[in-house]
Amino acid sequence: MGSASLDDDPAQVARNMSSTLDFRVRDRSDVANWTLAVRRFADRADAKGVLVMISGVVGNNTSRVLDPDEFRGFALSDDLAPLVFVNGADAKAAQMFTLAHELAHIWLGNSGLSNTTLASLEGHRTEQWCNQVAAELLVPLDALRSQYRDGEELRRTLQRLATHFKVSSLVVLRRLRDAGYLSHQRFRDAYDNERKRMASTRPSSGGNFLRTQMARTGERFSRNLIAHTLSLQTLPMDAYHLLAIKKKATFDKIKTYHGLH
Repeated sequence: MGSASLDDDPAQVARNMSSTLDFRVRDRSDVANWTLAVRRFADRADAKGVLVMISGVVGNNTSRVLDPDEFRGFALSDDLAPLVFVNGADAKAAQMFTLAHELAHIWLGNSGLSNTTLASLEGHRTEQWCNQVAAELLVPLDALRSQYRDGEELRRTLQRLATHFKVSSLVVLRRLRDAGYLSHQRFRDAYDNERKRMASTRPSSGGNFLRTQMARTGERFSRNLIAHTLSLQTLPMDAYHLLAIKKKATFDKIKTYHGLH
């Protein structure tokens, strides 16, 4: 945390992040889908001491959904427990970029709120820098060029590369623009078309409750909170509140999930 500055080359910082997190292209290209890729990415950050929380609702109230149009995530810089929150109501591919963007804030050692768009070639210097780092971390230009097929129809290119890198087609478009494969006007037209197409597709809900709960509060946070509760350092009711649960039975299920007794 705080090892980078805005004067550093975003590509070099991205390589440092990839090495530190042990999260490279092959670590997401070989997983079946974006959900597993996000999980692996979050787990790698968690293993390095960053609290990662992913939730699309307030607490466990599914009627209070967090609107991705209002914010996609935020980072809280702290020497002891740096934290990244990702809006889980967003598409999984978008969550990948948000997580990378907020981790770039952690590398800078500053807090930040993310609601920026990849289409912008201007904007706040810090947000622009974090976007550049995130884009290079997830889709390194060298890796993109090695996967690019000259003459391939753009829609097919977007689908293939988004699947390979486990990012959104919008990220792929921006990287194709960065690599010089798209003119500015073609990029803008394709970007607008992709946004319209994606707006009609809503992320799926549901899934394993315990896994979802762990993502909401963060693996590291929930594991240590439960351990403190079992050792009588935290009151059970306080633990329930912090985990956004109401029943001891649910607490016991989470405890078992972590292998704690």
